[in-house]
Amino acid sequence: MHAYALEVLSDKLVDGARVLDIGSGSGYLTACMAAMVGDSGKVIGVEHIEDLVKKSVESINKWNENVLSSEKIKIILGDGREGSSENGPYDAIHVGAAASDIPQALIEQLAVNGRMVLPVGPAGGSQEFIQIDKFDKNKISTKNLMGVMYVPLTDKKKQLNK
Repeated sequence: MHAYALEVLSDKLVDGARVLDIGSGSGYLTACMAAMVGDSGKVIGVEHIEDLVKKSVESINKWNENVLSSEKIKIILGDGREGSSENGPYDAIHVGAAASDIPQALIEQLAVNGRMVLPVGPAGGSQEFIQIDKFDKNKISTKNLMGVMYVPLTDKKKQLNK
């Protein structure tokens, strides 16, 4: 799915692009996106589990020890459903967990002419991988790409069953 997401977002992952990766996990996809956006691009990874933030940082540093200090990639601890408005707007957004509905906060952080891909649907139920393109502040289009099965986009407490 990572390769497919990169393919769908590829025309937005260009030199100078700003990218948001929700559920950055190991940091692998975040690093791939950083390689695609060139030296002037920026990728923000959001993860709500502190141990995964640390894992992302370790993985990314193994790939390129200078990329985090240059702030080309920034991994932050936070609620992915809220995105990272202070670092946007974004030319591309990838969400790595299924939202029950399309998060409005992420649509608002998507730049005009930007694209978002995300799984949408109930936890454990029928989900669709969706492409959203934003044409102006109030106009988006959605396209169902394929059926998928992802973990739910949730908060730390629910994910860790605490």
